[in-house]
Amino acid sequence: MVIKNVAVAGAFGNTGSAIIKALLNSNQFNVTALTRIDSTTKATLPGNVNIRTVDYTNPSTLVDAVKGQDAVVSALNHAFLGQQHALLDASVSAGVQRFILSEYGSDTLNPKAAKLPLFAHKKTEQQYVEELAAQGKISYTIVINGPFLDFGLNHGFLGPDLKKKQFTYLDGGIAKFSTTTLATVAKAVVGVLTKPEETKNRAVYVQDAALTLKDLFRLSKQALGEEGWTEVDGGTTEEKEKLSYEKLAKGQKDMGVFLGFLLSAIFREGYGGHFQQLDNELFGIVELKESELVELIKEVAKGQAA
Repeated sequence: MVIKNVAVAGAFGNTGSAIIKALLNSNQFNVTALTRIDSTTKATLPGNVNIRTVDYTNPSTLVDAVKGQDAVVSALNHAFLGQQHALLDASVSAGVQRFILSEYGSDTLNPKAAKLPLFAHKKTEQQYVEELAAQGKISYTIVINGPFLDFGLNHGFLGPDLKKKQFTYLDGGIAKFSTTTLATVAKAVVGVLTKPEETKNRAVYVQDAALTLKDLFRLSKQALGEEGWTEVDGGTTEEKEKLSYEKLAKGQKDMGVFLGFLLSAIFREGYGGHFQQLDNELFGIVELKESELVELIKEVAKGQAA
């Protein structure tokens, strides 16, 4: 199997735009971006990216958009994951060889994490694509990378609030978790597409680092100085997960509710947040040194101050 033509769904999102950049920089692919007919995004794409407008409620537009593609990379965000099923069906109808599901996060193959309501759509799609692959209709890959390190630092849900110089611990901050930057996730996607046989019908695991929250606090102090920090006991992931279930039972379905489930998937013992086997070597991914992590924290903080 040789993959040359690649379509990316969710091309304007954080993940999709990073993937398109990596695909173009590799100089190995013809890249097509699939954009929703009702999208209001004003972002632009490089001139060497083909753009196809699709209507996820009209299967014929999807099939036409992915005809001639060797692979489809789904980078649909959580709000649009329900549309991935139609994209997968269209890919099968069009004869696409490889489908990369929109995962790019926690280990949804872990039995405990798999039961979290946050991942219900992902588990449904996993089961469906496995059935299709078993029938020889398409092959697939799942990329599992833990939380985005740069995105998490920028939005304060990985422990440090760099603007406030405030650090929040969960479960005492001692659980080790795997984490990866968006650029490295995109590199893994390129790796999947250039090594299709080695990555066929399975999950691949990558990380830039495996850290504890205490590690991240120590590195944040190295990056921004020792003084002026406050530390907050954020409680336990068990408590937060329980509260999220209670809110969900009352009909709440906002991201604040689902954050409680996500924190369990990242930090809670037994939920697979620290990967035990990696595919870094397969893709030429070298973990970040502590000095590089410090520089990354500095860069994120500088961007916040701008």
